[in-house]
Amino acid sequence: MANLAKLDYAALDITEKNYLTWVLDTKIHLEAGNLGDSIREEGSSSSQERAKAMIFIRRHLDEALKSEYLKVEYPLTLWNALRSRYNHQTTVILLRTSYEWTHLRIQDIKSVAEYNSALFRITSQLKLCVDTITEENLLEKTFSTFHASNVLLQ
Repeated sequence: MANLAKLDYAALDITEKNYLTWVLDTKIHLEAGNLGDSIREEGSSSSQERAKAMIFIRRHLDEALKSEYLKVEYPLTLWNALRSRYNHQTTVILLRTSYEWTHLRIQDIKSVAEYNSALFRITSQLKLCVDTITEENLLEKTFSTFHASNVLLQ
C-alpha cells in the first residue's frame, strides 16, 4: 500500500536518481529534529532518538528499499548501507557535470538568461559533488566562451 502520509520531501528512489538531494534533505531534517547524532559515527543518541530517526529515514524510502533493509535496526547502519550502495552517484554526476561545464558556450544558447540558468545549474551540481567553483572560474568560463567578434566585451 502506498505511503498515505504526506512526505516532507521526495522519498529515496530505488533507481538512485535522487540520492544526493535525498541525503542533503534527510540530514537537514534530522538536524532540525535534533536527531542528527543518530547517523554520525561519534554520535551519542538515545535509543528513543535512534528509533525516531529510523522511523523518519524509513518513511522517506521507496517501498522496495524498505523491504530490502527490513532487518536493519539502527539508523547509522542503514545510513552507511545506503551510502555504500548509492554514493557512486557523486562520481557519475561529477563526470557528467564536468563535461557540461567544459562544453558550455554562450554562443550555443539563445539568450543570456538561459546561459545564466545553465551556468548556475552546473555550478550548483559541481558544488554538490564537493568541487569548488570560484567567482573567477565563473567569469573566466563566460569570457572564454564569447565569440571572437565579441572580445571587446571582455
